[in-house]
Amino acid sequence: MRSDKREERPSDLKKKLFGSSGVRGLVNVDLTPSLAAKIGLAVATLAKTKRIVVARDTRISGEMLQDALVSGILAGGATVDCLGIVPTPVLAFLTKKTRASSGIMITASHNPPQYNGIKIFNGDSTAYDEKDQDRIEEIVTDNNFRFADWQNVGKARQIDVSHQYVETIKENIKLGKKWHVVIDPGCGATYKLAPSIFGSLGCKVTVLNAQPDGFFPARSPEPNAESLASLARVVKELDADVGLGYDGDGDRVAFVDEKGAFVDFDRALAGYAAFVVKKEGDGIIVTNVEASMCVEKMVKSVGGRVVRTKVGDVYVSKALQEGHGAFGGEPCGAWVHPKFHYCPDGILSSALLLKALEEEKKTLSEFTSRIPQYPTLRKNIACKNEEKDAIVEKVGERLGSVLTNLKDSSKVDGVRLTLENGWVLIRASGTEPLVRLTVEGESLKAAKRIMEESQKLAKRFIEGKQQ
Repeated sequence: MRSDKREERPSDLKKKLFGSSGVRGLVNVDLTPSLAAKIGLAVATLAKTKRIVVARDTRISGEMLQDALVSGILAGGATVDCLGIVPTPVLAFLTKKTRASSGIMITASHNPPQYNGIKIFNGDSTAYDEKDQDRIEEIVTDNNFRFADWQNVGKARQIDVSHQYVETIKENIKLGKKWHVVIDPGCGATYKLAPSIFGSLGCKVTVLNAQPDGFFPARSPEPNAESLASLARVVKELDADVGLGYDGDGDRVAFVDEKGAFVDFDRALAGYAAFVVKKEGDGIIVTNVEASMCVEKMVKSVGGRVVRTKVGDVYVSKALQEGHGAFGGEPCGAWVHPKFHYCPDGILSSALLLKALEEEKKTLSEFTSRIPQYPTLRKNIACKNEEKDAIVEKVGERLGSVLTNLKDSSKVDGVRLTLENGWVLIRASGTEPLVRLTVEGESLKAAKRIMEESQKLAKRFIEGKQQ
């Protein structure tokens, strides 16, 4: 082994490499093959490992970036198992199941087709946290790689072990009803496995947009009410039981009920969280600081409590891994089921929700009808990058005395103040010169008042009119 160091920083690393969900950016602008090769070599350098599992979603740049990434890993002396196109949660699950020391997914998740990314997982299926990401970034930035001797470079092979994921779902989830499900993979990574799995569970399956196409011609890879309008229409016209829409890499799912109505992400999360508390007897549910207070309301109604983390599924997973609860998720359809693995999993979440509906003897609309929906407001306020963290702290400290009926405060991610009639979250943007305000109120009037006071105070600090 030898070390190869250079003094200068590579030009493609002038800004922070990792974001809240791995490396992500415009292909051949922010994320280039040369950078992918360096990341692969850095993972092999850090892990000092013999086997790494790699997969990709359907993006047209995926094969190019995979080849570059794999070449870097091989240069570091590791063996690579290439899974081809599979969802991110399948890559994470198989990393753990096959006892690989690392897994790397090439995906930009719900972003448009011109983007791609690289997300790295540990052998236990958890995504790299900030500490591990920083170590990779330091190796890449300093060119502090460990190259294998020529006779010890790694080898790559194509394998297909996705049946292990399918078998695990079939062994653990038994459906008694012949559900009619309409599935919309959106031309993404779930195009093959999702229809196959629900068919094997005894469902009648209707599929839309199941051709793998990295241009995402059918709809946006982000599943929301707008992009899933066609799914909602088909569910209603076919009198189906439920519609399932996945994002580009399958770690998120959005639901459409039997009436053809898009199910609000927060309400779906709250309903299933309450079900888990009742069924498992585990009183703790994990979500992030931006999730609706309807999650607390539903979880508390069945004797549980909510632990809140920073925004990002890696933080939800970490809290679950540390023993905080049997379920966690974010209000974007990213649900984590630690009994299976620690990556958000759209297909698994869909199957488990169907099982919950069976046990509750309810349709999806009935399941969510009892969950309150509160008005949410969001504002972005321009603020210099070098000032925004200090502004957030100052606003958080002062706002508690401006707003009445303060119940609780948290600095887990920015400053979150819980009030009698709502809450406000003040966060510094991680990518832009902005301070972000998120407010939820028990009524629109309450939400508007909380936002008005919060925005007014933030602007006064930013403009230097209050110290």
